Amino acid sequence: MDYVRLDPSDNVVTTTRAFTANVEVEGIATTALIPSGHKVATMAITQGAAVRKYAQVIGYASQDIAAGDHVHTHNTEFRNTEADYEFSTDLRPIAMVPKNQRDTFMGYRRENGSVGTRNYIAIVTSVNCSATAARMIADHFTPDIIAQYPNVDGVAAFVHGTGCGMAGDGDGFEALQRVMWGYARHPNHVGVLMVGLGCEMNQIDWLLDAWGIKQGPLFQAMNIQNVAGLRRTVELGIEKVAAMLPLANEAERTPCPASELKVALQCGGSDAWSGITANPALGYACDLLVAQGGTGVLAETPEIYGAEHLLTRRAVDRAVGDKLIGLIGWWQDYTTRNRGSMDNNPSPGNKQGGLTTILEKSLGAAAKGGTTPLVGVYKYAETVKAHGFTFMDSPGYDPASVTGQIAGGCNLVCFTTGRGSAFGSKPSPTIKIATNSEMAARMSEDMDVDAGTILSGGVSVAQKGREIYELFLDVASGEASKSEVQGLGDYEFVPWQIGAVM
Repeated sequence: MDYVRLDPSDNVVTTTRAFTANVEVEGIATTALIPSGHKVATMAITQGAAVRKYAQVIGYASQDIAAGDHVHTHNTEFRNTEADYEFSTDLRPIAMVPKNQRDTFMGYRRENGSVGTRNYIAIVTSVNCSATAARMIADHFTPDIIAQYPNVDGVAAFVHGTGCGMAGDGDGFEALQRVMWGYARHPNHVGVLMVGLGCEMNQIDWLLDAWGIKQGPLFQAMNIQNVAGLRRTVELGIEKVAAMLPLANEAERTPCPASELKVALQCGGSDAWSGITANPALGYACDLLVAQGGTGVLAETPEIYGAEHLLTRRAVDRAVGDKLIGLIGWWQDYTTRNRGSMDNNPSPGNKQGGLTTILEKSLGAAAKGGTTPLVGVYKYAETVKAHGFTFMDSPGYDPASVTGQIAGGCNLVCFTTGRGSAFGSKPSPTIKIATNSEMAARMSEDMDVDAGTILSGGVSVAQKGREIYELFLDVASGEASKSEVQGLGDYEFVPWQIGAVM
């Protein structure tokens, strides 16, 4: 198979290998060199006419395109979408698995009823000024020390570059507070130490009061100014975490239903195959999880732009659909007032991999959400309470997006990539899925699943989706993902910074 046609109504096909000129494609000769993963016009497309892939508009011809031409950024332009939205017109029934027949994994059941897939002690900072102290405390607990507590996955510091020089209310402040609360109460954290400076805008005491968090043996807080400096803060922090370790080690894995899994659905370093192999396979896995009563959380609002009309059709009611459209409107205003464009994404690497416009990228990215009804739309880092397929507002920037999803309660992350990614996350482990077999082999130490076999090995999307779903259960039960083995996750905590820095 030298090329892939996704729908009879498309006027392009996607190559599976590099073409030279005069290669026959559906009875038409190519007119130039066309890289693997790029598009070939299968009919003449006049200037201004729509370019179609996935049976959807992905752009408009910026000049006349002849049959057999390479279709890409040099002859295709982006235009803002003007969709006539439909709501709740594509609600497919879910064959829910009976509760007494649901799959299980070995998780950590917490006192509040939530379930963790890992057992970390977290050091959460309120401001950049306490980042060094947090890192020094965490660095003290070397692998040799942690090995003495076999039920503890580690001590992780979550540090960031904001927390002061910001307004004390509004979107930015509220988002940071939600992130901090989400990490402070995350089910993958058995113990938490919060470290601040003392005079910052983002006060720890405000967070504790607002969310009703009480200090105790496994939840403590301190400020550098009150403790009397950096050195003493580090020493006291080490003492506090050392006292938590024996208590944390008492936690044990027990059988938990798959309904307790919340999986962050992510993609990064995408290519033309993302929407053909890995993302549909992850979408199938999401459908399997939803049938078990579990939750999939799609995000990256700029990367569903141009595909949001497909999601509104799956909205369980008009209120959910309107909430999603409200996010799209916010992002259009946000990019305009910052003199950007929704088409700033895709990145240069995405384009090299065959993606031409954000519309094409979004149509492939949305496939990660499977086919079940959209039951909830959430603010960035807001606690995801619904079970089923949900959406969370976030940037397309992977570290910031995943930070929000984890803060919302995701205890697993699944990340598809075509160009390759070295992403990992704590406290929720990341599973990485390669869109093509060449990259999967080249980056075998980083990729958990090769979805390229859907093209090269005759594997169905359903078979690959089942493989991914079963890996959810294995990794949730303690099997290390490739990113965990390589030690990733200590620098990928990046809260979305919204608003002015003052």
